[in-house]
Amino acid sequence: MARRPVGTLPDPLFTPPPEHQPLAARMRPRTLDEVLGQDHLLGPGAPLRRLVEARRLPSMLLWGPPGSGKTTIGRLLAEAVGARFAQLNSTMDGVAALRDVVGEARSGAALAGRVTVVFLDELHRYSKAQQDALLPHVESGTIVLVGATTEPPFGGGIIRPLLSRLRVFRLEPLGDGDLRAIAQRALADAERGLGGTVALDDVAFRQLIGYGSGDARRVLGILETAVALAERRAVDAGVVERPLAIAPDDVGRAAQSATLDYDRSGVISAFIKSIRGSDPDAAVYWLATALEAGEDPRYLARRLVISASEDVGNAEPRGLPLAIAALEAVEKIGAETNDEGLYALAQAATFLAAAPKSPSAGRAFFAARDLVRGEGTRPVPGHLRATAKTYRNPHDDPAAVDQPYLPKTLRGRRFYEPREAGDEATIRARMEERRRPTG
Repeated sequence: MARRPVGTLPDPLFTPPPEHQPLAARMRPRTLDEVLGQDHLLGPGAPLRRLVEARRLPSMLLWGPPGSGKTTIGRLLAEAVGARFAQLNSTMDGVAALRDVVGEARSGAALAGRVTVVFLDELHRYSKAQQDALLPHVESGTIVLVGATTEPPFGGGIIRPLLSRLRVFRLEPLGDGDLRAIAQRALADAERGLGGTVALDDVAFRQLIGYGSGDARRVLGILETAVALAERRAVDAGVVERPLAIAPDDVGRAAQSATLDYDRSGVISAFIKSIRGSDPDAAVYWLATALEAGEDPRYLARRLVISASEDVGNAEPRGLPLAIAALEAVEKIGAETNDEGLYALAQAATFLAAAPKSPSAGRAFFAARDLVRGEGTRPVPGHLRATAKTYRNPHDDPAAVDQPYLPKTLRGRRFYEPREAGDEATIRARMEERRRPTG
């Protein structure tokens, strides 16, 4: 089978005519000034704006939720510095496609002196071998890589040698004001949008923004589907007026349409909150929803590892090793085409959901970190230093447990407060016994 051609964007050969493009594609920002919600990166004096003004674009990673503008920003950055733009798909394009793009980049640099920006969406889905293949071309400057990911970049999905050569920029979810502006732009734009041919009342508009969940693409997808539903309703009734009135019910039905994009941030949030809320039935439902939508099982497994410490903690210490085992099982057995790997995810999800919960350990750490960041560090007590002669080893002298371990100015400070939940109740009783005055 012939390999899919790799082209630079924009390229009319691979771009369908506007009338065949979804509303979200037609309404993509055409300049960096049209991008909404990312002023911390693109506003006056912001990092990406300064790079564009200096016409020096480094390889980078754009990290942010779906619909926050990663692909659009990557394309516009390339255009702003006069670079060629090529786009690779992490699920379709392997090392062979990368080799083609690198060859084009070398030719472009030699013939026209133009750098090539290679945009790679969902970079964390590239295998280690594929990421290794990227490394020398990024390191040598043959290409400027603009990777995009919805996952925390330091979670293990991106190899360290490659990550160390990328500047990481975090994109924020779009706020309601940003989504409202994007929807209003689409409603008014006569060239690319709906050109005033439809109207939403206040209730329908609020629903549209609420269902958007910070995702511009989702907002425009819901709007486009709602328009189609309203037009069908008007045709069936024999009354088609302009502007076409979009009712709240049209928006609600559109938001539930199976043709809409997978609401990743919403489903993952519901999955974790169901575990935190001790509802194993809801947990496996949202787990199944995510997997059926094509979510990476390894990402779900990593979320379970986080939940095992963040939500369950010391109330059920077996939760963390079980979650880690589920992650290892998914990585070793596979799950994308092999259902056997899903048993481990289901086991971990239901166990964590049914387990007693305590966030006390994590809260203790962040309370201590906030203190250190806010007030600086204190000197280590003399008897705890590596060369101390006055330190008493509790293994040799049980009474030595009562010697102070915090800096003098923090004596008696409590960061860790165990709950009366599961195994943590035993820890709490042990600590209370230790703190009880003797004699």
